[in-house]
Amino acid sequence: MSEAWTATRSNPRDPLSALSQKSFDRFAAYVTGELGIQMPPTKLTMVQSRLLRRARELNLDSIDEYGDYFFSSESAEERQYLINAITTNKTDFFREPQHFDYLVKVALPKLRAGPDGGRFRLNVWSAACSSGEEAYTLAMVLAEYGERNGGLDFAILGTDISTRVLGHAREAVYAEVMLAPVPMALRVKYLLSSKDRGSPMVRIKPSLRARTSFHQLNFMNEDYGIRDMFDVVFCRNVLIYFDRPTQEMVIQKICRNINPGGYLFVGHSESLSGMNISARQVGNAVYRIPLPGEKAGETR
Repeated sequence: MSEAWTATRSNPRDPLSALSQKSFDRFAAYVTGELGIQMPPTKLTMVQSRLLRRARELNLDSIDEYGDYFFSSESAEERQYLINAITTNKTDFFREPQHFDYLVKVALPKLRAGPDGGRFRLNVWSAACSSGEEAYTLAMVLAEYGERNGGLDFAILGTDISTRVLGHAREAVYAEVMLAPVPMALRVKYLLSSKDRGSPMVRIKPSLRARTSFHQLNFMNEDYGIRDMFDVVFCRNVLIYFDRPTQEMVIQKICRNINPGGYLFVGHSESLSGMNISARQVGNAVYRIPLPGEKAGETR
């Protein structure tokens, strides 16, 4: 998930700024129930700062009053506002770069050598895509791989719960400072610079945007509504927000949409050890769905 939120400074002595423990507990229970995100008491100040702006926009007397308004409202728009405000989104281009090296040096050659290598169209899912940096990093990496290896047909799906960051991902416009991890050769090849040098921004070129699509997804949904099967899934640095049973449930559902022989990448701080899942660990925070008849330890 990308941190695009600038918290409003709050004055704890200002009654409008104060969020009572009772109201926090109410919001925390809602967020955990709806999104699976754990909300310990240490998150009170964060929630307080993020809801203050909305209370002021609605001319309410306090954040607690906003709580009463929210829980008495059946507005889908207000629910989405809360989701956009509460979710923390942190991402970068080429974040945890070892995974992209593994993808190019190990996963892609094995996938192309597999039983379906002849028809090869690579379907990739960025399962917590935030504002799109991961999806577009994958697009650059795959385009480069295809150029060096006789072509590669691929499509990338990005999903996230926040409509705010999904809008950013679809727009594909980023501040130049965000591009520091991107090698200069790739910047020249896949990015368009703004003509306004007073506001240095870049946009992903149409050739890569055409290979990506973005859709909203709540990991707590019973049915993810995704009918495609994927060869590669990146679900990184989102499991840390869930408790262990929720982590296992999410991974089980994601694995249903990974082709045999396909790969699952999770964050380096995340472990699937001990989970009842079909994927087997094959690298550092890298897992793979075995091919039919494949025994433990085999790496076809």
